[in-house]
Amino acid sequence: MRQTVALTVAGSDSGGNAGIQADLRAFHFFGVHGCTVLAALTAQNPFRVRSALVPEASFVEDQLDAVLEAYAVGALKTGMLAESAVIEAVAGRLMPHGRIVKVFDPVMVASSGARLLRDDAVETLKRSLLPLADLITPNLPETRVLSGKTLGLDDDEDVAMAACDLADKFGCAVLVKGGHRGGAAAADLLYDGERLYRFSTPRLDSPLSTHGTGCSLSAAITAALACGKGLVEAVTEGKAYVYESIRSAVMVGECAAVLGTPARLPVEAVRVEKA
Repeated sequence: MRQTVALTVAGSDSGGNAGIQADLRAFHFFGVHGCTVLAALTAQNPFRVRSALVPEASFVEDQLDAVLEAYAVGALKTGMLAESAVIEAVAGRLMPHGRIVKVFDPVMVASSGARLLRDDAVETLKRSLLPLADLITPNLPETRVLSGKTLGLDDDEDVAMAACDLADKFGCAVLVKGGHRGGAAAADLLYDGERLYRFSTPRLDSPLSTHGTGCSLSAAITAALACGKGLVEAVTEGKAYVYESIRSAVMVGECAAVLGTPARLPVEAVRVEKA
C-alpha cells in the first residue's frame, strides 16, 4: 500500500494557527502524508509576528533535495518565502519536477499586518517562481501587487480581469481569494485559463478566528490535487474545508482562538457558478 504525499514549503507559526502547522492539519484531514520544508521560522501569535528567522538558502535546498529524492510527492504548495535567495533556491530545485502539481500562495502580509515578503523579493517571486505554478492563490492585496492594478474590492469585473491577466502572465490558473471583501457571502474567483468560476460560502458572523485561512485553503487544495481531484473539485473541497474550519473554531487561551478541525467536508455549503 502506498499513501499519497503532499509537500509544503513555508514558514512555521509558533502559535500553530497558520503556516506549516495549518498545512499539516489540512493534509492530515485529506488523508495524505505531509512532508515539510521550513523556509522561515516565526515567533507569532494570532495578534502579531514578533520576529522571523530565515534559514540559509542552501539549507532550504538541502531540505528539498532530501524530500524529493525519497518521497513520491504528488502535489506541493509554497507559503512564506521571505527573501530573494530562498525564492531562487526553491525555484531552482522545483524546476526539474514538472510532474508535481504546484500551488503557490504568494504570502506577502500576515493577517496581523506584518510584512512577510521583503520588497526586493516580490520581483524575484514574479520572475523565478510563479511561472512554474499550476495554480496561484493571491488575496486581493496580493493580486494588486502582482498585477500592478488598483482593484476595486467590490468590483467583480476588475477582479476577473486581474485574474485573467495574471493567468496569461504566469501561464497558470489563478484563484483570487475574496476574504477582504464584504457582503453576505465569502467569494473567491478562479480562472483556469479558459473559464471563470465563482466559489462562495455563507459569511460567518463574528468568527472566533480566521488566522491561517489562506494557508489552510491552499493546503487543502494541494491535498485534493495530490489525490487526483480536478481543479474545480479541489477548490470546492478546499473552500468547504476552510468554511468548516472557521465555523468550528475554538478558544485555546484567554484571548486566543484557533481554526477548528472539521469533522466532515461540507461541500454542499459551497456554491460554484460560472462567472
